[in-house]
Amino acid sequence: MYLTAPQTLLMILAVALGTQLTRWLPFLLFPEGKAVPKTVIYLGKLLPTAAMGLLVVYCLRGVSFTAPPHGIPEAAAILAVILLHRWRGNVLLSIAGGTALYMVLVQVVFA
Repeated sequence: MYLTAPQTLLMILAVALGTQLTRWLPFLLFPEGKAVPKTVIYLGKLLPTAAMGLLVVYCLRGVSFTAPPHGIPEAAAILAVILLHRWRGNVLLSIAGGTALYMVLVQVVFA
């Protein structure tokens, strides 16, 4: 499917507007010096954990524990992420290390 020039321009403008809106909206809704609502503070504490839980469930939804390799690569990668994060406290290192271990296990060890 090809877009015409006006369609392409409209799409670029819509994405730019959406990006700018998400950047400016928090400053407009919660100006400096004004108290942040308790609901927003609560959601700020709750949502990161909920999002991580959702991602774990989403990533493990297709794992079969009854067929080889019985979820071993996934379990090893999860353990690696936990251990790396406890050791260094660096999110990017934890995610990259777990992903690298998983890819090696899936493509080399359990291939």
